Amino acid sequence: MLTDLPNLLTLSRIAAIPLLVLLMAIHHPWADFAASMVFAAAGITDYFDGKLARDRAQTSPIGRMLDPIADKLLVGATLIVLAGLNHLSMWGLYPAIVIMMREILVSGLREHLAELRIGLPVTQLAKWKTGFQMGALGALVAGDAGARVVHLSWLHVQTIGLVMLWVAAALTLITGWDYLITGLRHAGTQPKAKP
Repeated sequence: MLTDLPNLLTLSRIAAIPLLVLLMAIHHPWADFAASMVFAAAGITDYFDGKLARDRAQTSPIGRMLDPIADKLLVGATLIVLAGLNHLSMWGLYPAIVIMMREILVSGLREHLAELRIGLPVTQLAKWKTGFQMGALGALVAGDAGARVVHLSWLHVQTIGLVMLWVAAALTLITGWDYLITGLRHAGTQPKAKP
């Protein structure tokens, strides 16, 4: 049901996107820090919505549909705003492009395989990819200016975020390839008849 706590957490991730974009657009150290906190809170809901759904036996088709949508909207919006505000160097754009391409690829594969009634389960490596990706984006949103707000100017948050983004992109390529091979295995398969 849409009002179950896991689904509400997923919806809160989508609802956080306009606030995140607004704070990033202000581009002031306090706003960068606040944006990183909004992003972190949204990222944490990604862990808890699934855990609570499983623990409370509240998994649902709508939750399975909304969760990857919320993830892709959050990641996509964040990457686009980072690029649009020139918060990413050219070296940051390359992994961002890889990540966006993989998200689109996996969405298409999931849609195709859903017609065939074949699931595309999330692998452990994909979970690691998500962790690095969320950590990288949180750091890039905060940036060095946001880190100064909490007196961490000695910490090169932008560099840490960029390195983590490259790790996430590498994991993205590996997991994307795995998903692509799975999808290609079923490319010629006809949809199963509904019972």
